[in-house]
Amino acid sequence: MAFVVIRDDEPFENALKRFKRKVQQEDIIKEVKKHSFYLKPGEKRRIKEALARKRLRKKMRNLQRRFNG
Repeated sequence: MAFVVIRDDEPFENALKRFKRKVQQEDIIKEVKKHSFYLKPGEKRRIKEALARKRLRKKMRNLQRRFNG
């Protein structure tokens, strides 16, 4: 769980920025979205495979740019 200690001389906006950054770094939002609804095991597998294909295409595209560029 993310928390931020607000100092006496610190504006609230700065503390809020630090809190948002900390939440983003700890992937709390991603976890909440992942657990907000149920996915069947087959659907979960298809999504995982699609993400793997997407990562592979991106990796191949970057390698191709590196060797052609």
